[in-house]
Amino acid sequence: MKEDFSAWLAERGLALSEEKTRIVHLTEGFDFLGFRIQWKRKRGTRKWFVYTFIADRPFRSVKAKIRALTHRVSQADMGAVVGRINQILRGWVAYFRHAVCKTTLKTLDHFVWRRVSSWWMVLHRWTWTGLRRRFTDPHGRWRPLSADGIELFATVSVPVTRYRYRGNTIPRPWSLNHALMAETVESPVR
Repeated sequence: MKEDFSAWLAERGLALSEEKTRIVHLTEGFDFLGFRIQWKRKRGTRKWFVYTFIADRPFRSVKAKIRALTHRVSQADMGAVVGRINQILRGWVAYFRHAVCKTTLKTLDHFVWRRVSSWWMVLHRWTWTGLRRRFTDPHGRWRPLSADGIELFATVSVPVTRYRYRGNTIPRPWSLNHALMAETVESPVR
């Protein structure tokens, strides 16, 4: 299959990169465009499925961006920082929402909330009690963190829509060309 695909790419002026191309078993899994694709057993059953997770590298990358924006000694405008964090989170979640990611999104949401609240506590010299007084309602429930009328985006609010496995219905151009050539050889020319 690798040779067939290489030939198909060569017809279009492209080539496989030997150092980046490797063949692995799906139980090992592989990273592709920020996703971790792996064949795993579904919890509680004996059935095996191909799952698409978020790889570790993009998760570490988005956390580093949030850390850079919410540095403890930063004197940046709170509304501008919350707006920039929202842009980063919305784009990141929109890209990865087709993966198995509810737990990852909860972890990211918790991380962002802790970073922003800790930064504000240092910036305003609030205690934990002061933060809780400002961001809870009279019944003790937490309200979303907000600055200058801009609420912090909750990543868990995005609906996760899993990628549907389509198996043999996915078109493979390199095999279609061979099938078309076989049909033209077998059918008489009129």
